[in-house]
Amino acid sequence: MMDLNTIECASSSDGLEDEEIHSQITHQFSSKPHNNNNIGIPAGLPPATSVHELLECPVCTNSMYPPIHQCHNGHTLCSTCKTQVQNRCPTCRQELGNIRCLALEKVAESLELPCRYFSLGCPEIFPYYSKLKHEALCNFRPYNCPYAGSECSVTGGIPFLVTHLRDDHKVDMHTGCTFNHRYVKSNPREVENATWMLTVFHCFGQYFCLHFEAFQLGMAPVYMAFLRFMGDEADARNYSYSLEVGANGRKLTWEGTPRSIRDSHRKVRDSHDGLIIQRNMALFFSGGDRKELKLRVTGKIWKEQQNPDGGVCIPNLCS
Repeated sequence: MMDLNTIECASSSDGLEDEEIHSQITHQFSSKPHNNNNIGIPAGLPPATSVHELLECPVCTNSMYPPIHQCHNGHTLCSTCKTQVQNRCPTCRQELGNIRCLALEKVAESLELPCRYFSLGCPEIFPYYSKLKHEALCNFRPYNCPYAGSECSVTGGIPFLVTHLRDDHKVDMHTGCTFNHRYVKSNPREVENATWMLTVFHCFGQYFCLHFEAFQLGMAPVYMAFLRFMGDEADARNYSYSLEVGANGRKLTWEGTPRSIRDSHRKVRDSHDGLIIQRNMALFFSGGDRKELKLRVTGKIWKEQQNPDGGVCIPNLCS
């Protein structure tokens, strides 16, 4: 266990050079600890608790990044929390001043730590100051719940979210790569902003979410249908889908690539990346006296396969 009292923190204005500060801590940490055992982290395992505690802000409990501040008694906190504590140390209540803990910043600079999503499968190890940037884009980071009917704060992996959508949001589950949905609205003259997740499809071993939106596009009320892929964008590009709506001898079609659920349904909607139906056309498709909206949306999903001879994508439709 490291003795935290041996870490000497210095004011940023005391004239100490980086080399002097670093020499005070080299007996605890190697300057380039490519072997994680140098910092008490067994290879392949998350960082030791003592290292976490050393660089953890006592206020917000997040990891601290420069500038790391300290009071005259040596208690540290992050720069974000410093602006929120009325210049008083949250630990001893002494005045904070403008003292930086340069030694602790040097300790952080020398560390290499696993990604915070280690337990979810990420094998990467990064220098401390690069870790945050990676974690913001890590492919193993949890997904936000893709349900579009309300704001939901649940996050998790794909299998967990599929169960969550089925059990908590009561979303219909469908196995297969073709679909046929009917949307009915009794008063189509009033188009309020609304969104629905009609179905989650399971095909090719993956999950896809079909959405239907009603909103104003400029001054014109429109309806929009689109598909999202439950996974990352790179994997989503392996699939294509088509949507079709029509009646009375006319039809509108859309073909595209499903968007990853990393993009919110609002972002997809606002980019108009899907089948958009003007209200007048939707009412024409509905037939009758146009007092009730009746839209039938059909579609299919297929997987793109590379032709080994010509390098051209050929569709692989599921049966």
